Amino acid sequence: MSADDAPGTDAADDLNAFITRETVENDSDGPLAGKTVAVKDNISTEGIRTTCGSAMLAEYVPPYDATVVERLREAGATLVGKANMDEFGMGGTTETSAFGPVKNPVDPERVPGGSSGGSAAAVAAGEADLALGSDTGGSVRNPAAFCGVVGIKPTYGLVSRYGLVAYANSLEQIGPLANTVEDAAALLDAIAGPDERDATTRYDAAEGGAPGASDVSDDTHPADATEYAAAADGDVDGMTVGVPTELVEGADDEVVEVFEDALADLESKGVETVEVSLPSVEHAVQAYYVIAMSEASSNLARFDGVRYGTAGGEGNWNESFARSREEGFGDEVKRRILLGTYALSAGYHDKYYKKAQDARAWVKRDFDEALGEADVLATPTMPVLPPKRGESLDDPLSLYLMDANTVPVNLANLPAISVPAGEAEGLPVGLQFVGPAFGEAAIIRAGSAVEE
Repeated sequence: MSADDAPGTDAADDLNAFITRETVENDSDGPLAGKTVAVKDNISTEGIRTTCGSAMLAEYVPPYDATVVERLREAGATLVGKANMDEFGMGGTTETSAFGPVKNPVDPERVPGGSSGGSAAAVAAGEADLALGSDTGGSVRNPAAFCGVVGIKPTYGLVSRYGLVAYANSLEQIGPLANTVEDAAALLDAIAGPDERDATTRYDAAEGGAPGASDVSDDTHPADATEYAAAADGDVDGMTVGVPTELVEGADDEVVEVFEDALADLESKGVETVEVSLPSVEHAVQAYYVIAMSEASSNLARFDGVRYGTAGGEGNWNESFARSREEGFGDEVKRRILLGTYALSAGYHDKYYKKAQDARAWVKRDFDEALGEADVLATPTMPVLPPKRGESLDDPLSLYLMDANTVPVNLANLPAISVPAGEAEGLPVGLQFVGPAFGEAAIIRAGSAVEE
């Protein structure tokens, strides 16, 4: 292991894409040998600080690797640092990091998207071949679209979350970013698979896996039977693509124009497009934020200056606890903890949290019905072009609505990919494909056809 203490003169430092630059060489002969990988700073790395973009964890150094990092090492990848991010994954622009905002390599005046903005910027700037992000409501696909790279949000349970610092654990998945669909899929090949330390990953029930694994119809983990990189063959002849009207109508005109051109190109390759409807998505953003904030208020309770986080100093426990969180958390994190605590409080649980869970079930049912009519669904990844830095921070509601096309996928625990579909006003536009549970091969195939 060797630390990279070079002054900030390269592209990634100009963009503020990394919080910690540290190169971990790897001479093993695996499928990712020779590839450099940036790791989002909420994924634990043994001996390398993991800050989550927060002053609360500015000096925290994990004593262990996340499962995905272990698998990167086994695959021969070289780690090049910890990528900047919105604090604890809370944000859609990578402007809420305690270590400063990240600039978009395409246009440094604009945001790279979030919360995995550092990961996407590092790949787009050529500072890493590949990157890992985490996607709670679009945090891999959003920056992929804004930076013009590829991002995959896997099915919940395909990739281990062991070692991922939890924000909203029923929604988030670790996902790959890369310049091409094939490279992103190859990274998915390396990190996917069951993990005995994460009971939410699917097990091989025949081997006596986790409780509930007997409910898995084929008794095997999908990653054992699928080669994701091999699926990036661009062969979409005969594929049916559903287009949810609700997720297209809300996008800006220039984004829709690029999206429709990409669909027309797919039709020339043998794809049949059909209109489908997802009426529940009208309520998805509201349901998503109630659930995400509620889980955040619970998960972040551990950062009290005693178990984790900066010490709160002298005084009784309440005073020390309050001082630690006042000084350690940024405004967006405090806002979400307060709102989540309110939603879970006595007297309001049924009014907010229970209704949000009902809406989540409705969203999942709508996706299942739509995917009964098509192999995959297609939408613009982001309904807008990347905004300029500072434009959205004063209006949290507009920032939350920016993720309208991505958060429903996390509520339904489905896989999705964002691929560059073209440009508008010189800025990248992403196209999102959504597949059925563990249908990563279908969305990778569709995404690779857009690249051609």
